[in-house]
Amino acid sequence: MSWGSFSIGSHVDMYCPPSKRARIDTLFNFGGNGFEQDEKPSIEVLSLWNTFSVGDDGLSEIAKGCHLLEKLDLCHCPSISNKGLIAIAENCPNLIALNIESCSNIGNEGLQAIGRSCTKLQIVSVKDCPLVRDHGISSLLSSALVLSKVKLQSLNITDFSLAVIGHYGQAITNLVLGGLQNVSEKGFWVMGIAQGLQKLASLSVTSCRGVTDVSLEAIGKGCINLKQMCLRKCCFVSNDGLVAFAKAAGSLESLQLEECNRVSQLGVIGTLSNCGTKLKSLTLVKCLGIRDVPMGFPVPSPCTSLRSLSIRNCPGFGSASLAMVGKLCPGIQHVDLTGLHGITDSGLLPLLESCDAGLVKVILSSCLNLTDEVILALTRLHGGTLELLNLDGCRKITDASLVAIADNCLLLNDLDVSKCAITDCGIEVLSCAEQLNLQVLSLSGCSEVSNKSMPFLEKLGKTLMGLNLQHCNSISSGTVELLVESLWRCDILS
Repeated sequence: MSWGSFSIGSHVDMYCPPSKRARIDTLFNFGGNGFEQDEKPSIEVLSLWNTFSVGDDGLSEIAKGCHLLEKLDLCHCPSISNKGLIAIAENCPNLIALNIESCSNIGNEGLQAIGRSCTKLQIVSVKDCPLVRDHGISSLLSSALVLSKVKLQSLNITDFSLAVIGHYGQAITNLVLGGLQNVSEKGFWVMGIAQGLQKLASLSVTSCRGVTDVSLEAIGKGCINLKQMCLRKCCFVSNDGLVAFAKAAGSLESLQLEECNRVSQLGVIGTLSNCGTKLKSLTLVKCLGIRDVPMGFPVPSPCTSLRSLSIRNCPGFGSASLAMVGKLCPGIQHVDLTGLHGITDSGLLPLLESCDAGLVKVILSSCLNLTDEVILALTRLHGGTLELLNLDGCRKITDASLVAIADNCLLLNDLDVSKCAITDCGIEVLSCAEQLNLQVLSLSGCSEVSNKSMPFLEKLGKTLMGLNLQHCNSISSGTVELLVESLWRCDILS
């Protein structure tokens, strides 16, 4: 077969030893002698993104000339089919990582070939490939026995594929499943009870209707070394399933729930009191089923191991819930309550008073009802340990809070008071605090901070590495230019 000139354009990234990245700016020609280059590169990593001009023949020639290929990334490559992937399998035995996304002509045969020939494969990700079905996924997973990281998203696979994962995934440590609409409760249940995922440490599931209370408990019982669990948009998980999972997953260290709207306040409290002694981090995001209801029963068993609590944009999570969590988790050091409009000073104070270990990072962004009173308490109770404080959008916070910060915070290095009601006087107070060594300061949207703050900012700038002055309308561009010149080591946003 006689070839004309064929090229790979700028969408291709190649990495050549020693770990140096080289983007292809010139053409790779494919002629009668195959892969034509003055020197054939020892390519280890190849990425093809949005490449319509590269098809099976081009990928086959690359495979023949690049036997040391270790990582292949194909994204939106409609001209590549099973033929091209089979060529990779036959010529690249060192392949350890494969990512295929939105490749409409790659199906089962290509993945089966990879499973048969690429015995070193450790990482595989397949997303939005309509021709990939159970035969391809099951063959790949049952053949590639050293796979440690698997990601399957938006695929037409069924319970059978998850059963194979449960039986043959002995080496899998990280598993991501998303948008698997044809997988039922049975598939996730079998995956859990099959006892093959003994090494699984991290599991993330998004928009899978098969995750129910029953299947979630089975996963907790079967994956005995599971440390990190993330559930997003799993609409059939309720309080009962969550608490049962917490009881079963004895090694769990991190739990994240996003948009799981059947979980209520009782589920959160039940999880914390039944999670054992290893849970260190709990994250709740946009869980709309949580409603703030005063608890009419004694405080359950405490969760003394919890160190990080993040409750973001859960509008029903209010003062009563927060007070209960504070009593349950006295060891918390990191708190993120972004977007909790309902909490007040009186609701947050019990949590602050319960944290015996000393808070290190506190994020209260967009907690609109908090005032200086709670910041005074925060700095008084935790000023000796606090390193990061984010008050972005807390519009009732004034210079009084900055005075408390200047007086009490010994280790604070990151402060965000964007869109707060602070003035030049507050900045002056900060600049006079000898013990403060701020590295990052954000004043974005502070309209009362003006050019008068320039000498104070210059003084603070001795330690600053980042300064955000965006939307500070009372600070002129000339002042910003002088600050940029003066604080040459500091990255200034304006």
